[in-house]
Amino acid sequence: MDKMNYFLPLVGLATLNGCGNTVKKAEQKKPLNIVYIMTDDHAQQTMSCYDKRFMHTPNLDRIAAEGVRFTNSFVCNSLSGPSRAALLTGKHSHKNGYTDNSHGAMFDGEQQTVQQLLQEGGYQTAMIGKWHLGSTPTHFDFWTILPGQGDYYNPDFITPEGTIHKEGYVTNIITDLSIDWLRHKRDTAKPFCLFVHHKAIHRNWMADTCDLALFEDRNFELPETFWDDYQGRLAAGKQEMNIAKDMTLIYDLKMLDEEIDDHYRSYYVRNEGAGGTYGRMNVAQKAAWDKHYQPIIDQFKKAKPTGKALAEWKYQRYMRDYLKTVKSLDDNVGHLLEELQQEGLLENTVVIYASDQGFYMGEHGWFDKRFMYEESMRTPLIMRLPEGFGKRGDIGNLVQNIDYAPTFLELAGLPVPSDIQGVSLVPLLKGENPADWRKSLYYHFYEYPAEHSVCRHYGVRTERYKLMHFYNDIDTWELYDLQQDPIEMHNLFGQPGMEKITEELKAELERLQIFYDDPIRNLN
Repeated sequence: MDKMNYFLPLVGLATLNGCGNTVKKAEQKKPLNIVYIMTDDHAQQTMSCYDKRFMHTPNLDRIAAEGVRFTNSFVCNSLSGPSRAALLTGKHSHKNGYTDNSHGAMFDGEQQTVQQLLQEGGYQTAMIGKWHLGSTPTHFDFWTILPGQGDYYNPDFITPEGTIHKEGYVTNIITDLSIDWLRHKRDTAKPFCLFVHHKAIHRNWMADTCDLALFEDRNFELPETFWDDYQGRLAAGKQEMNIAKDMTLIYDLKMLDEEIDDHYRSYYVRNEGAGGTYGRMNVAQKAAWDKHYQPIIDQFKKAKPTGKALAEWKYQRYMRDYLKTVKSLDDNVGHLLEELQQEGLLENTVVIYASDQGFYMGEHGWFDKRFMYEESMRTPLIMRLPEGFGKRGDIGNLVQNIDYAPTFLELAGLPVPSDIQGVSLVPLLKGENPADWRKSLYYHFYEYPAEHSVCRHYGVRTERYKLMHFYNDIDTWELYDLQQDPIEMHNLFGQPGMEKITEELKAELERLQIFYDDPIRNLN
């Protein structure tokens, strides 16, 4: 397809064969811009357009209200780097080569990527924020990225010209850099695809100083599965991401005190107070921080909670800090939407919001992600759609993050290469319901042995069932009926009466491994 015809799918193929004034209308149609906002570790449960139990997120809700909300959106590997690689390539981890976040892992930027194809098709491409792929970004007209995980306060950024330092709070800074690019650095004669990748809401959940007092009057109900004993689920019992056992007092929960022990202390403060996530704050930021947290530290030392009381105290502090960080993120999404509206860009811009994976908010007693269980395999996905798309409201089809790249390409009117494994979501955005839409999803997690000790596993998820195989250091299967057991507490694998569905799911799993060409099938 000629690269200047990127808008043709929006006005219909009739423009190619129709009368002259139809072509004239097509020529007057502006090409679509794409703004893709991605956060890190954003639990779907903490967006009020999905779940109203914890907080109100009006700006995220606006995106969903003015477009669509995907209710069955999932990732193919619940880990930051691999999820980002899937986004950029439209391929599963074994195909794009980035399977885990192990030390020294580098994304191959010379392989085919969505930004390359968009750039070749006449689009400007920009990447701002968290990259987390080891390598240097390729095929972006503009990029400014955080080194590694980045820092919440006074972060450094890597640019093509070198490393720069920015004073302030990282979520605000990434938004400001994005707005600056929109106002001053892009070519207004060309369509664009802007990737806005936030550090938030990644561990250790450090809120902006203006939000520190929020949620302190809230006591959150423990999840139904908080005291899970992992009976019948060997891999679940081996993990090291339990709030009671593994969440740290200083690094995670900010209880900085000489009398409190934490083997992660150096991540929070080091180099005589000038390093670590707290140590890099300036004087004013530390003053606001200490004013808020010192009374909590004093109260904690006085109460000296232990056992279940300590676990519940940790949960409450985790929830409050996490939600404060979401609040800043939601505010900044609002600032970006306002900028797009003021610049007259919303009328021809698709705004997409997603996270690199889901997250545990105490379900099964956990924080973090990695597992194929629902809370971490699910990811929020909402889109604000301009006129010309027939769909509004919920979309329930099974979708996955390998679908983002082909969606971007079809939105731009560009062909989707045959080796991309995802499928475009554009038909769903038009209100169509393709009869041949996928009925199952494939998942594969690789990072073990590593932080949090989640065993390697792969599996298949259908609309009702989920089958997982944990391998490498163990050899165990898990089967769940998501209709009868949505919280995944009862492993049905090997139970009487489950023989037929187990056989069907194993056959579907093998089909997907062949279809996606995962070499693990040759090792089974």
